[in-house]
Amino acid sequence: MKKHILSKSTFIKGLQCTKALYFHKHRKELKDNVSAAQEAIFAQGTSVGELACELFPGGVDCTPENYFDFQKAIIRTQEEIEKGTKVIYEAAFQFNGVLAALDILVKHEDGWRAYEVKSSTKVSETYELDASIQFYCITNSGIDLKDIFIVHINNQYVKNGPIDVHQLFTIESVRERVSNHLAKIPNQVNHLKNILKQDQEPVVDIGPHCNSPYRCDFSGHCWKHVPEYSAFNIARLRANKKFDLYDKDAISFHDIPDDYPLNENQWMQVNSELNKQSFIDQEAIQKFVGELNYPIYHLDFETFASAVPVFDGSRPYQQMVFQYSLHIEHKAGHLDHREYLAEVNREDPRIKFIEQMIYDCGDSGDVLVYNVGFERGKLFDLIEFSPKHKLPILKIIDRLKDLMVPFRDRMYYTPSMQGSYSIKKVLPALVPELSYKMLNIQEGGTASNTFSQMFQGSFKGDAVQTRKDLLAYCKMDTYAMVKILEVLKRV
Repeated sequence: MKKHILSKSTFIKGLQCTKALYFHKHRKELKDNVSAAQEAIFAQGTSVGELACELFPGGVDCTPENYFDFQKAIIRTQEEIEKGTKVIYEAAFQFNGVLAALDILVKHEDGWRAYEVKSSTKVSETYELDASIQFYCITNSGIDLKDIFIVHINNQYVKNGPIDVHQLFTIESVRERVSNHLAKIPNQVNHLKNILKQDQEPVVDIGPHCNSPYRCDFSGHCWKHVPEYSAFNIARLRANKKFDLYDKDAISFHDIPDDYPLNENQWMQVNSELNKQSFIDQEAIQKFVGELNYPIYHLDFETFASAVPVFDGSRPYQQMVFQYSLHIEHKAGHLDHREYLAEVNREDPRIKFIEQMIYDCGDSGDVLVYNVGFERGKLFDLIEFSPKHKLPILKIIDRLKDLMVPFRDRMYYTPSMQGSYSIKKVLPALVPELSYKMLNIQEGGTASNTFSQMFQGSFKGDAVQTRKDLLAYCKMDTYAMVKILEVLKRV
């Protein structure tokens, strides 16, 4: 049997962009590095797939020992079918040069059914295409497939005791939707195979397809001609307008036509960059600062989420608090610092988190956060989890104020913010001597993924040092708020 030319994943890649498909086959060295966040997503998908096998226990696993040796998996799958095996994991099929590996193949009384597992919470059109190429390969390999399903996470499931896989997963037939794609597949397969035979890469310019349905892993190469800061960074500008400017060769701020339809804040960003001019609404800022009540509690939460809930009373992908930092700024000017970081002992940290937070936040003065919607949402989640703490948590909610407001509402804007009001942009603009770059953990996604790995036992680094790094990162967030507020007070 000849080695396959396309796989399910490269078929989807080719439909998104033929240039990316060509690079994947012939120019792998151009591929972007896989980020830690992306690796975490891959790992989660693998663990969800393994758990879903419990829906159909007792099967035979046809995963090849070597990832690149799928020919053995194809042969093994056929052998198991011929033996009468009822449940096969990682069943592999090949037809017309296309390889399709399926998560679970099950023989029911009325015939075979295919199950593809996804760690998302709904069926997307891309998943339908996934299932379509699988159905194409499986049925053309002689299997009378009665139905094909997407198995995905049920985000309404609430854990209560051991994980109930029959409640955690939703099994959704996509057979009818697959039939809408099948007629196109032979031509699509032949087209993509011909692309791979070419001597030169296809001529494909950048466009919305670079991020749909997935961010392309050759973006670093294909976008290298676009300046680091360009019209693509104009805040709240729709993608179609960004590419309209690109098509007009107006990707640089200098080339944007004076009559181009941008809103007031977008023109502020453009003109600020062109003229290197800051915009500061002194009256509005002084009003914001003057309405703050001391002591000011600068508060920041860190959270992690898991497709499979780890605590009773929690749902899939629910953001679970595991850490906070609190800088208490007194009217006389001195600072106190409080912090909490959950232990990684598999115990639910939320009660300890709640009780220490209530104590540390006192009972008077404003609680200042950066992006109030996030912290407020987590506090209401904690009320739902522990109704007995409702009253003191509601009192904290009533004291919340948002340091992001002056920057979101363009009371204070500088060119170096580059259209963003993220604290990671605001801090270096207002307090350049203070930087996250001195830290081992520099952004919230890394903090979240790191703690999740530690909590679930898959972390392989120095746990003691990493706890210190987590504390240092969260502490920087609230100290940054203190220093940003200092600048606003001087306006």
